Amino acid sequence: MKKHNFSAGPSILAREVIEKTAQAVLDFNGSTLSILEISHRSKDFEAVIEEARQLFKELLNIPEGYSVLFLGGGASMQFCMVPFNLLETKAAYLNTGVWANKAMKEAKGFGEVVEVASSKDANYTFIPKDFVIPADADYLHITTNNTIYGTELRKDLDSPIPLVADMSSDIFSRPVDISKYAIIYGGAQKNLAPAGLAFVIIKDSILGKVSRYIPTMLNYKTHITEGSMFNTPPVLPIYSALETLRWLKSNGGIQAMEKKNLAKAELLYNTIDSSKMFVGTAAKEDRSIMNVCFVMKPAYKELEADFLKFAVAAGMDGIKGHRSVGGFRASIYNAMPIESVQALVDCMMAFEKQNA
Repeated sequence: MKKHNFSAGPSILAREVIEKTAQAVLDFNGSTLSILEISHRSKDFEAVIEEARQLFKELLNIPEGYSVLFLGGGASMQFCMVPFNLLETKAAYLNTGVWANKAMKEAKGFGEVVEVASSKDANYTFIPKDFVIPADADYLHITTNNTIYGTELRKDLDSPIPLVADMSSDIFSRPVDISKYAIIYGGAQKNLAPAGLAFVIIKDSILGKVSRYIPTMLNYKTHITEGSMFNTPPVLPIYSALETLRWLKSNGGIQAMEKKNLAKAELLYNTIDSSKMFVGTAAKEDRSIMNVCFVMKPAYKELEADFLKFAVAAGMDGIKGHRSVGGFRASIYNAMPIESVQALVDCMMAFEKQNA
């Protein structure tokens, strides 16, 4: 039976990315050595990280004056690295869910934190609008896609202060105007590579403005100067990221990927909206095209466990919703083919036909 991987992360990778990564584990570049055992200082691996850096810049149209970093520690490490490097007196945060809260918590250890807006009272089912950005803050931090709640900020904000974005789960899913951001960061395990890697796109001129001492390992300048090689980088995830970037380019780039993502999301949301049994949890205007969250309507609430069992038996893997939301969550990242979304739709309709 074919499995359809709707896991929120670590999540689906393109099959050819997995196969090429597996081959590199066995024999990298015909060297008879594994990518797991070669020196990160070797010319072969330096070529890997440089090509990955250049493809980042090409695919996202990153302007001059920005650096691309590949770091360990995941996005959670960036929750403290951002304020360590940028927060002198005050920072502003848009609270749209768990990950925004975690980032805000870390920042409070470095200075004043202003919550410009929050949708917490509505269990983060929408993205706040029309909030005021304090002009005297050092930066504004946003989380563009909220995997747990299925909401997404799909436009680039105009901010009077440096804009920092956690794009862990929607990077490469749509075109982004990089020039509007001071820092974009994210964990790789949603749309790029296996877990264990964080990417950082950083405007070089934003650095060097805080008065505190920054530990060498947590200083962005260190990693810019050393080309992400200050310490041994996560070699395997970087190689897998390179294969994903090559895959993205060969499949038409970001514009083509957005078109496919919109088609997948439309198929699934239309099914939910026309259903007698299922209902979406996020405000329609803020729905994520990466993470589709839905529950049973009140009249059918007692059937949630039955549907989960039915779906798993049909090959739908990883669709159980986060415990704070309940219900179901279909993560349909870049590598998810529309055929898998159609399989989920067919599964939902079959269950509804039997039980509604």
